[in-house]
Amino acid sequence: MNCDEPRTGVALRASKLTAGYVGRPVLHGITLEVNEGELVAIVGPNGAGKSTLLRVLGGALQMWSGEVELAGRALRDYDRRTLARTLATVAQENLVAFGFSALEVVLMGRAPHLGPFHLETPHDLELAWRALDRFGLRELARRPIQELSGGERKRVFLARALAQEPRIALLDEPAAFLDMRHVAEIFQCFRELCAERAMAVVATLHDLNAAAHYADRVLLMKDGETVSWGTPEEVLTAANLRNVYDTPVYVGRNPATGALAILPGTDGAGSERP
Repeated sequence: MNCDEPRTGVALRASKLTAGYVGRPVLHGITLEVNEGELVAIVGPNGAGKSTLLRVLGGALQMWSGEVELAGRALRDYDRRTLARTLATVAQENLVAFGFSALEVVLMGRAPHLGPFHLETPHDLELAWRALDRFGLRELARRPIQELSGGERKRVFLARALAQEPRIALLDEPAAFLDMRHVAEIFQCFRELCAERAMAVVATLHDLNAAAHYADRVLLMKDGETVSWGTPEEVLTAANLRNVYDTPVYVGRNPATGALAILPGTDGAGSERP
């Protein structure tokens, strides 16, 4: 990690967060703790407050009350440059001015590490190429970002976050626009980064099976509140999911791998895994 902050074991801590927009409350007392090297999934239906929570954790939206700490330091005490060296955010929609290539977009992730008016060094370029390689984008490096598909653009912005060398990554629907193969590849990549760099990853997901398979812990939300928090086994139960999604749910096991398998149920009771 290119960070002067001492490691604390806890990468991110949020306590009793409330927040919203123009007087409209969205989050109601959310508490969350993410350890170094941990991948946490935030799941819940549309309107649950998942993206709003990420915006508050990253400092893009001011909280009404509560506290956020990054690497043992209050979020409010970070200046923009230090925050950008500590935390990377990938939003659902990412806009870039016309004409930049995929490589140039990824190199933007190195900006927090450069001095004023300094150009990228060979080391910065090497890190950008490594990030492109991680996401299978080398052949697209010189292509204008506007010419890429939605899934390819998503991988470019994930690569930019990787080039940023953060201690914490906040990913809003990182699997959006991606096919099955690339979903597996990006989560495998971030699992490796959690192990290699002790990076903490917090990702909002609609895919409950991906949350079950890749996350260490899961936050299940509804109407801006915490319904359940814990391991996938503890959180992704038929009873919890029936309550949150208001639909029959089957939670069982993949017979080939033994992993949790979550599917729409066939009756009002749903099914509980053995």
